Amino acid sequence: MRMTIAAAALAAGTILAAPALAYDGQTCKAPGNCWQPKPGFPEKIAGSKYDPKHDPKELNKQADSIKQMEERNKARIENAKKTGKFEYDVSKISAN
Repeated sequence: MRMTIAAAALAAGTILAAPALAYDGQTCKAPGNCWQPKPGFPEKIAGSKYDPKHDPKELNKQADSIKQMEERNKARIENAKKTGKFEYDVSKISAN
């Protein structure tokens, strides 16, 4: 039983340490710029088959949701200043 647990722990440690194998820290292009692609991967990802080509609409979803949140918070604060009572539900705030 102990051998099985030890073997599983060793295997997990090997899997977790695998990404660090590509970096050797010896061949830096400039001070602090020591990134190297793994063997078989291109130097630049953009334009290669590994480029994820993200949809701009998907990338802007978080920025849009933050903007909407800030607008709701602004309406809540303005209403609280007018009425003296904080209302969380924006739909209950009158348009006046």
